[in-house]
Amino acid sequence: MSTGSAPESTGEATPTYAAAQPPAEESAPPVAESSLGPTKEAEEQRLREDIPWGVRIAAEWSWRIIIILIAAGVAIWLLGHVMLLLIPLMVAGLLSTLLRPLHNVFRKLKFPRILASITTIVVFLGAVLGLLTLVGQQIFQGFAEMADQVMAGIYDLIDWADETLQEFGIEVSTDEFNQGIDEVIGWVQDNQGTIMSSAGAFGSAATNFGVGAVLVLFTLIFFLSDGPRIWDSLTNFAPAKHRPAIHGAGRRGWKSVGTFIRVQVFVAFVDAVGIYLGAVILDVPLALPIAVLVFFGGFIPVVGAVVTGAVAVLLAWVAHDFMTAFLMLLVVIAVQQIESNVLQPIIMGKAVKLHPLAVVLAVTAGTSLLGIIGALFAVPVLAFIKRATEYLNKEEWRGDPEALEMERELKEESLRREAQREIIEAEEQASLRTLKQRIFDTIPGLDPEKHGFGRNRNSGEGAAAGTAQQTPAPVPATAEADPAASPETPEAPERGDSSKK
Repeated sequence: MSTGSAPESTGEATPTYAAAQPPAEESAPPVAESSLGPTKEAEEQRLREDIPWGVRIAAEWSWRIIIILIAAGVAIWLLGHVMLLLIPLMVAGLLSTLLRPLHNVFRKLKFPRILASITTIVVFLGAVLGLLTLVGQQIFQGFAEMADQVMAGIYDLIDWADETLQEFGIEVSTDEFNQGIDEVIGWVQDNQGTIMSSAGAFGSAATNFGVGAVLVLFTLIFFLSDGPRIWDSLTNFAPAKHRPAIHGAGRRGWKSVGTFIRVQVFVAFVDAVGIYLGAVILDVPLALPIAVLVFFGGFIPVVGAVVTGAVAVLLAWVAHDFMTAFLMLLVVIAVQQIESNVLQPIIMGKAVKLHPLAVVLAVTAGTSLLGIIGALFAVPVLAFIKRATEYLNKEEWRGDPEALEMERELKEESLRREAQREIIEAEEQASLRTLKQRIFDTIPGLDPEKHGFGRNRNSGEGAAAGTAQQTPAPVPATAEADPAASPETPEAPERGDSSKK
């Protein structure tokens, strides 16, 4: 008995032992996983301690600045392909800020918006063309009168240059001078192809200028008539919560540009009048054309006044002598000092307060990127960015009535949209319920409250109860022949009762 019981106990113990033993993967403690975490954290901490804090900050700033410069370069490259469209839009924008007061005058006279814009442009073009016609006549008459003076002045300039070179020990003989003239003429003859290609490029530029001029006039009409609406439409692309701030910053920046342009017009007019009076007093020919040139050059701050003033000084030297040119230079310097130290600080005030260094750097950068067009637009763009940035940094929209009104309208619009959405959802739910009810009325078997086609829940419960009553209880074998005790006898009345219920 003992030998027989041993295998039984062994057989029972073996499966019990095998079932209690966990697999090798589960039994292994997660030592490596728990130890890797602190190791990685310690390694990262050690790296952070080895790299100085300043180097980490410099590296983070460096890659961000690199990305910004790449994005700016790509933007400039893309803009270079749409200059024919971009430059007319910018010119139209500047002219719209300049002509806005005149447009408002026509609007007060009950002119329609489009008619007021067209009338403003016609008056502006009439004034410009009239001024250019007068200047052209003055130039034609002036050159006809001063032809001999110009030739004599050129000879005097050549003699002065010769004397100056002799003072430094450099002598230029007549033969050498004539040889230089012949070399210049030969160079022109040898490079006729290049000159002609340049002339062709000038013709293409003239064509682009004509197309751009037409686009400027067409765009200016709508900038004057629908400028605020266009800006409102552009701000719709911004997120709703930031829209009041962006809208207010744009309005303040554009107002700053308008102020700058009107101030520059006044300052350029004062410069032109001052230099015109000095030229008239010194009897410098072409005084009116010089004044007009100074006026248009005044739209390029600092640089324009210097270049046009140099033209006035050079013309005084050619027409008269060195002393007259020196006196004209003093007049130009005096006019520029009055502009810089008196007119701009008083007139411009705090509306557009730009540092002279920022103005010079902006004009230089604009000239290097886009030439004379860049020099013209550099300072207005800088004024816009400065004012818009101040508006956002100081959070001026929190006290701006227009921004607050816009924020209130956005909130009301959001509430209206929410209420409209709830109404639409309720109508959709009602339509869905009506459609489902019609389907259930047409096909009752699809109604989830009716279990099966032509049966309801009560009939199903009655059938279940009848089935339960249908199961007979066990009876003795002697009672099988008795019809009164048969289980099928009471079945009919039971079914009838259940169906009636």
